Amino acid sequence: MSLMNATRSELTKQFTTSMWWILALVLVAYVGSTAAGLAGTFGAVATGALPSSGGGMPALPEAILPPLIYSLATAVGYVFPLLIGVLLVTGEFRHKTLTPTFLATPRRGVALTGKVLAGIVMGLVYAVVAVASTVAPGAGILAAFGIDTQLGETDIWAMLGRMVIAFVLWALVGIGVGALVRNQVGAVVGVIAFTQFLEPILRTVGGFVEQVADAVQWLPGAASDSLVGASIYTTLGTAEGSGASLDWWAGGLVLLGYAVVLLVLGHLFSWRRDVA
Repeated sequence: MSLMNATRSELTKQFTTSMWWILALVLVAYVGSTAAGLAGTFGAVATGALPSSGGGMPALPEAILPPLIYSLATAVGYVFPLLIGVLLVTGEFRHKTLTPTFLATPRRGVALTGKVLAGIVMGLVYAVVAVASTVAPGAGILAAFGIDTQLGETDIWAMLGRMVIAFVLWALVGIGVGALVRNQVGAVVGVIAFTQFLEPILRTVGGFVEQVADAVQWLPGAASDSLVGASIYTTLGTAEGSGASLDWWAGGLVLLGYAVVLLVLGHLFSWRRDVA
């Protein structure tokens, strides 16, 4: 089977099952409600409609609110393309469909490349969904408070473009994880534990310990935020005096490096093994 046919087959597997649109709906609800809630809270505080708590962090300047709100798509939503990438591979192991896949595509490198190309498409789909779900309510609520949405500025559109790249890279990271860790439950639990608990804790500690801050900027989530160029983590960290981060291009290369290393390791140590 050619690479084009292998990719078409992988996309057919994705779009003929319900998991992709269920995750997409959860993504819309999650990032959309988060963007709306934070836009309303930060917008109200910044314009004085809601007084800030005494002794806490001062109100954020209006100028940084649009990129902060829009970047929530990647800052909190990156786990979704990561999960769809994991499921794209581990679903084959769980449902015992990898044998017919390899019979149809005996060259396993072509089969894995087809999944990578399908993952790129899925990453693009999820990126469009996530960006629309954060920008639409976020910009609308900020505009309601009289705050400039900055949607006419090229820097914002460049940031949105980098968010799309981040989503694609996260999908590839997920495929690498799925290829390396065959067990679907183990891979999903590991991904959620790392992205939702371990890395956030390390990044929080990095906000108080300079030595840790220098190290955590190389973590995948921190690299993704650096690539995008804005994040609630980096914004609040800068406000607290601990804003260590990579340049946007360096963050992209680091995240790409994670994807490449995981894909290579998955191909070498798992993908080429015999399947039942």
